[in-house]
Amino acid sequence: MKKDIHPEYVDATATCACGNTFKTKSNKAEIRVDICSECHPFFTGSEKIVDSAGRVEKFKKKYGIK
Repeated sequence: MKKDIHPEYVDATATCACGNTFKTKSNKAEIRVDICSECHPFFTGSEKIVDSAGRVEKFKKKYGIK
């Protein structure tokens, strides 16, 4: 590797939107994330329902396709 061209690798604090924080390594000292293992539905077992049903029907109604 060439010297003096790589960024410094430092300890970082990652902060989730839910308020959870954890330590990791990164090029930046502070990282903000939208979702983490404490609030992600896969890890918590809770299911957030996203209304994807009806999208095709809405499209057909809008463009008159039967």
